[in-house]
Amino acid sequence: MKILFDHSNPFLLAHGGFQIQIEETKRALEGRDVAVEYMRWWDDEQKGDIIHFFGRPAGAYVDLAHKKDIRVVMSELLTGLGSRSEAAVAMQQLIIRLARNCIPPAFWARMGWDVYAKADRIVALTSWEAELMQRVFSAPRERIVVIPNGVSDEFLRAGQSNAPRGKYLVCTATITERKRILETAQAAIQVETPLWIIGKSYAESDPYAREFFALAKRYPNVIRYEGAVEDRQQRAQIYCKARGFVLLSTQESLSLSALEAAACECPLLLSDLPWARTVFANGAMYCSATSVAGTAKILREFYDGAPHAKIPPKPSSWMEVAGRLKEIYGQLLSTSR
Repeated sequence: MKILFDHSNPFLLAHGGFQIQIEETKRALEGRDVAVEYMRWWDDEQKGDIIHFFGRPAGAYVDLAHKKDIRVVMSELLTGLGSRSEAAVAMQQLIIRLARNCIPPAFWARMGWDVYAKADRIVALTSWEAELMQRVFSAPRERIVVIPNGVSDEFLRAGQSNAPRGKYLVCTATITERKRILETAQAAIQVETPLWIIGKSYAESDPYAREFFALAKRYPNVIRYEGAVEDRQQRAQIYCKARGFVLLSTQESLSLSALEAAACECPLLLSDLPWARTVFANGAMYCSATSVAGTAKILREFYDGAPHAKIPPKPSSWMEVAGRLKEIYGQLLSTSR
């Protein structure tokens, strides 16, 4: 069995959670004796039994793979759709339904809507995204599997350390508008709540990131910023010693940093979005405020109550994720399409 991993966006253009998911999944599958290669688009001699596409390929892509007797597994992130209100989701469902009925297939096929009916398996990170795939894109229920991301063993082992927690709340995320890093820092300053931001921007010239950098320099007694922490062992120790973990994104699919913090038994404050409620239920505190003042009030409440907060549920390891994927790959190859 050989699996080919494919993805539409080069890693060098934008770092983030999808890159980590792909790299860690590949590493774990290889640890379970599954041969995995990255798709070499220029190599017409490359062989594979299954293509695992991270993202949404075109329906024609799946058709071509099937003609070669190659199965296609799709891991789609519904970050934007999964973060919208119920009314917005219903509106998008209606628009897609009307488009399918009123617009030639050649047009809406470019949106990749037809791929949900063609892929051999569709991997959703949460049950909420699985529901959206069925409701909005008419994905066959029997082809959808829910497999949340895992975390590395460094975080799972660190969660058993019982280390004393320090004074800082921690936020690990890319410094961009969607993550609300600047607004979270402004809220922390307003209520004098120590906050450690860990991460980097997509580009040093980004205006949003530069505004955050300037703010952090003006308030070093409240905002700690030293860039990203790439070493997983070091990051795990930070989570174990943090007073709590904060991530107040406007959009999210399934935050890897939140899973890592949960593995380290760090109290969580998350945006009140369906993905977070689905994964952590009452094992986290939620913030629905959009203003800095409203966020500040909740942030301080979380800070004061963090020592007595519930421990979030333990996430799976990447090896457990790989075990489930290996089972799915085997089922696909043992049955006829």
